[in-house]
Amino acid sequence: MGKGQHIKRLAAPKSWPINRKTNVWVLRSNPGSHTFETSMPAGLILKEILGYVKTTKETKYIVNQGKVSVNGKIVKKQKLPVGILDVITIGKDNYRIIINTKGKLIPVKIKNDEAKLILKRVENKTSLKNKKIQVNFSEGSNMISKEKYNTGDTVVFSDNKVKEHIKLEKGSMGYILAGKQVGRIGLIKEIIEKKGLQPAKIIFTQGKEDFETLRNYVFIVGKNKPLVTLEK
Repeated sequence: MGKGQHIKRLAAPKSWPINRKTNVWVLRSNPGSHTFETSMPAGLILKEILGYVKTTKETKYIVNQGKVSVNGKIVKKQKLPVGILDVITIGKDNYRIIINTKGKLIPVKIKNDEAKLILKRVENKTSLKNKKIQVNFSEGSNMISKEKYNTGDTVVFSDNKVKEHIKLEKGSMGYILAGKQVGRIGLIKEIIEKKGLQPAKIIFTQGKEDFETLRNYVFIVGKNKPLVTLEK
């Protein structure tokens, strides 16, 4: 077993919904834009989560055949990290990775039309020459644009083209990726900006209940309702 290729199951992130008592080792993700806790390697999803294959050899074979893609791009390595809201396609089957209220990463099966929708959160922006702006997204990609996108906004892509821009603002629908409210969905009631080093917070409303979380934990997923499936 190659050094660095695997980690002990007991040391794997708690967000991975795996059996920790079978075998000692489990596939490790390659370093990427997603954090260790908010993503799983593609091979792990194929073999242990969805059961499309039974062995590592079979996993490598199906990947080498070009039958697996993430967000529309062919997967070349089974250790590719697949993160929250990414779409993994195996043959003709599509799954979006979500995080539930127990903090577990779960693949939920979706239809072909929804699989085309790729949501990307704006992480930051970089000024370039000729007044151009490079927008950097949460999953590591970027684009050059003249449109005004703010940090925390979500840009919705379909077939690699911008379909919609959803602002992080009052009335938008947010999905919480971490913290005590992980996995919950709600409408933004108020955004509380803090001074100094204190992190900004967001107050949500869901039904008759209000709850709050840190702004950094929020991914905007729609205006009045989520644009994609977020529950199994």
